[in-house]
Amino acid sequence: MLQLDFYGTLVAASLVLLLGRKIVEWSPPLRNYSIPEPVVGGLLVATLLLLGRLSFGTEVKFDTGMQTPLMLAFFASIGLNADFASLKKGGRTLVIFTCVVVAMLVMQNIVGIAAASAMGINPLLGLLGGSITMSGGHGTGAAWSTVFSEKYGLASATEVAIACATFGLVMGGLIGGPVARYLVKKVKTPGSEHNSDETPTPFEQPHAVRLITSQVFIETLALIAVSLMAGSALAGVLKGTAFELPSFVCVLFIGVMLRNGLSALGLYQVFDRGVSVLGNVSLSLFLAMALMTLRLWELGSLALPMLGILALQASVMALFAIFVTFRVMGKNYDAVVFAAGNCGFGLGATPTAIANMQAVTERFGPSHIAFLVVPMVGAFFIDIANAILIKLFLLLPLYG
Repeated sequence: MLQLDFYGTLVAASLVLLLGRKIVEWSPPLRNYSIPEPVVGGLLVATLLLLGRLSFGTEVKFDTGMQTPLMLAFFASIGLNADFASLKKGGRTLVIFTCVVVAMLVMQNIVGIAAASAMGINPLLGLLGGSITMSGGHGTGAAWSTVFSEKYGLASATEVAIACATFGLVMGGLIGGPVARYLVKKVKTPGSEHNSDETPTPFEQPHAVRLITSQVFIETLALIAVSLMAGSALAGVLKGTAFELPSFVCVLFIGVMLRNGLSALGLYQVFDRGVSVLGNVSLSLFLAMALMTLRLWELGSLALPMLGILALQASVMALFAIFVTFRVMGKNYDAVVFAAGNCGFGLGATPTAIANMQAVTERFGPSHIAFLVVPMVGAFFIDIANAILIKLFLLLPLYG
């Protein structure tokens, strides 16, 4: 067992990002299919660790204490970027995409339950392999697996949920690019001039040079820290109530309130360039850590029927993005970016969605409306809708 401390893990994550960038630069297929750099580097390291464990019995343990703060900082930056004027501008698109996402959640649960029933296994396992882990990720999966174990007596529910969410995180980062490559052939690629008359959001053009001062950096860092502290406190207050929400949703909400409240009072104007730098750093490091620390051997604990359900979910998600998301969102270039993002959080998580979109827009041109809408839907509305739909599906007389 090789134990890496805080510093060793930070060094490893940084090297994973640099490795992923170099591999993408050297590999035309990875560039052509818009596979995100953190996904490439992280999965390569996770695969090497799996081979080391299988071949030599060695295992590397990372200090993952930074992972949650980095994830929360990413969501805080989404909130700090969301001024009400911009959200109002994308209002109709926001509503339409939210409806698309709700339809996706319903589809995932129907597919999971139907597949489980057809295979003769507990429909609860199908629900667990549905929107709970596909769109909900590790946190939602862990929370609901406890309910399934205690209330319904489902054995090994937590282990299955974590493995399902891990599978989803991997696939979410792998299918978004190929789906976008297939769809982009159907539209006119706009190039770098697209949306050139609009101010890009912080997560657009992640490799662009953004000039900020140390003062702006510290002010933005303070806003993110306040969002993390107040958001975590709010999540603690709501825990156990009918309004319970994941911590990252509360952090995002505090970020939105901070930005718009300070602006309305004339006290402070958030600098988007500072939010961009810190948000992208948090996003990249979080994804690198999340992927390089994947215990891929845990996927082997899934029985064949569950692997079948998850493979079906990945295939159906790709088809949904192509035939529903792309068409409903306008069958244009922006719709391509929406589809790539939908694959990211429909199987993995919002950070994966942003990474997918960045990989596409770096190659074909920016999409302001997609970067405005997808983070808010993927980080906020989807979790509220998912919680409601899971409870409704549990009312079905299938789990006796």
